[in-house]
Amino acid sequence: QVQLVESGGGLVQAGGSLRVSCTASGRTFGTYAMGWFRQAPGKEREFVAAISWSGRTVYYADSVKGRFTISRDNAKNTVYLQMNSLKPEDTAVYYCAAGGDRRYYAGSLSNVAWDYWGQGTQVTVSS
Repeated sequence: QVQLVESGGGLVQAGGSLRVSCTASGRTFGTYAMGWFRQAPGKEREFVAAISWSGRTVYYADSVKGRFTISRDNAKNTVYLQMNSLKPEDTAVYYCAAGGDRRYYAGSLSNVAWDYWGQGTQVTVSS
């Protein structure tokens, strides 16, 4: 079982930067791929970025490519999402997720089944 807690959300002006974090409980964090998703009001939750268990492979949605960076620190059981050049359309609740346990899954990051979810953190970008 993995419990995820996001932090670092807030209000930022368009063009600004923000970093959100997700800290996991348990000793198996380093075996999971980690992902970030977001859900804006009235919209479905969408994929933002993912990172492999080792951190060597990353994958981004086209809408954030070149602006957002996902990273992880397995020693701290934490995954980060650095968001630069923020736009009002980035406003959403951001969720982290864990899945694709490397002991059982060796496929692509784009096909990971996300098993565990955090409660979300609000990011608001003002124009």
